[in-house]
Amino acid sequence: MKKVIMLAITLLLSTGAILAQSSFSALKTRAGDAYSAKSYAESGKLYDQAFAQRPAQSSATDFYNAACSWAQAGNATKAFQYLDRATGAGWENVAHAKQDGDLMSLHADKRWQPMLSKLEAAVARIEASYDQPLKKELDAIYASDQGSRQGYEAIAKQYGTDSPEMRALWKQMQLTDSLNLRKITALIDSRGWPTKAQVGGMGTQTVFLVVQHSNLPTMQKYFPMAQQAAARGDLAKSALALMQDRLLMWQGKPQMYGSQLTQDNKTNKMVFHPIEDEAHVDERRAAIGMEPLASYAKRFGLDYSVPKK
Repeated sequence: MKKVIMLAITLLLSTGAILAQSSFSALKTRAGDAYSAKSYAESGKLYDQAFAQRPAQSSATDFYNAACSWAQAGNATKAFQYLDRATGAGWENVAHAKQDGDLMSLHADKRWQPMLSKLEAAVARIEASYDQPLKKELDAIYASDQGSRQGYEAIAKQYGTDSPEMRALWKQMQLTDSLNLRKITALIDSRGWPTKAQVGGMGTQTVFLVVQHSNLPTMQKYFPMAQQAAARGDLAKSALALMQDRLLMWQGKPQMYGSQLTQDNKTNKMVFHPIEDEAHVDERRAAIGMEPLASYAKRFGLDYSVPKK
């Protein structure tokens, strides 16, 4: 009888953990949806609720996103609290935090510089065992890759997507991407895809971004190496999914995870590139930690629902 009772308790605890994690994921998805809708205070409150779940598998990225929501909502205290939690959870991307438009309202706050100093010190401790010259090079490549893309939304809003200003931005991005690609392909060809132990999560992400922003022959060549990196934990499976989808799209095949959009030639609106077995796309996305496709679609102003099975 005792064994049966203990088994029942174990099952109840396990079920409770699963339900809590399910609730956490659902709340986090809703928080992301609210952010996309520019309902920043609502987003922040939903993140608060998500983190209150026990146990909640919160990541540094989750805490950072909550900080962005509260900063946009005008609640600097909450934003700094979550930036502190993101630091404690291992947030590494100092460069992104410094240039992130969501956090611009915090820069004049007296807590901004101490927060940055604490983050930089924490990252320095994490990076102590990294290949410092290589990490520094990858940090510079990341900054240039993302820097040329930071102004896209503002230029599109002010001048339009077919304006001289936008064409100048695309030209700049293409030049930057080509220079970065030379450096990254030289690195991979000589040393292989770097590991997190060598350059950290941001370093391996930088390699992915540059390959992702390249072309079909380059992506075909390095996709197997990206698969190996993901298999050993040196690249997020969600990043590999984006690369796989883009590769399939460029090959004229249906994508698997719905990450790639294209412009409809008739309506000039953004639409999803065809998706293989679309009715089960959310199951594939959930298996690798991606949000539901309907939530992802809202980031692009699309109203989408998965077809019925």
